This record gives sequence, C-alpha cells and structure tokens, in this order.
Amino acid sequence: MIDRQPVTDAVQALLAALTGKPVGLETVPLDAHNEPYPPPYTLLYPLDHDSDDGTLADRHSAAVSDYQATFVSGPTPGKPDSRGTTVQAQWLADRGRKVIERPPGDAKGYAHPLTIPGVTCYRRTAKEAGGTSDPNDAIITAVIRFRFYLEATA
Repeated sequence: MIDRQPVTDAVQALLAALTGKPVGLETVPLDAHNEPYPPPYTLLYPLDHDSDDGTLADRHSAAVSDYQATFVSGPTPGKPDSRGTTVQAQWLADRGRKVIERPPGDAKGYAHPLTIPGVTCYRRTAKEAGGTSDPNDAIITAVIRFRFYLEATA
C-alpha cells in the first residue's frame, strides 16, 4: 500500500524547490513566526488517490495520486496600490510545470526527482485548469492539476 502523506510531502517539497517560493498545504503558507507569507506562493491541494488497479490479485502496490497546485500572485508588500499580475502568476506556474520536465538528450526519467521513500514515480502529467484573472481582486492565480503514477519499490 502506498501511503498518501509521503507523496504529498514529496510533491510539496518539489514545488517549493522548483518555484523558490513557499508552498502551503490547502492554506496560505506560514513563516517561522506563524505569519502568512505574502504572495507569490503556491497552494497545494491533494485530490484523488486511487490504489486499486481493478484486478482480483491487486496487492495495492501501485497508486495514482492527483494534486491541484494554485500559483498565487499578489500585491507587492509595502505598495498599497499594487496588484497581482498575470505575468507573475504565469511565471510561478511555468516554474511549477517543471515537475514534468524531462532530462536533456536521451536520458530516461524526469529532470527533477520526486523523492518518496519506497516508491517510484514512473509517469507524471500536468493539465492547465484555469485560474483567476481579475486585477480588481488584487490576486491573480494560475492552476495546474498534476497526476502521479506510483509504484512501490519494496
């Protein structure tokens, strides 16, 4: 059986590394003083986690995990009339989309490892799922849904 929490932890860490910005799990990320980080940041939402391959001999050694990443742009701290921008949200989403980036040349696998103890991710997909684009909201988002195909290695 592939537990969900290690997968979530790995996806959260990978997105933080790729974007260079904090990633909150279903909420605004907090700093060391439990204060909300100002945008830009990413919100990560675990969606479906299916560990049934539909066979009678299923030993639950594989799973498919879906996540939604909402890349959040926002006002510049200290600038009262600033707003989030589509450019900022798309920049963050472009960095996050590197989750599915392949290595150069004929190398196999993915350019950025998804490190989950005892689990291999053999396939990844990303699908644009929209976002908000109203500058009057002061916050602009871009949304990507990721799917990870996993298999236990032990």
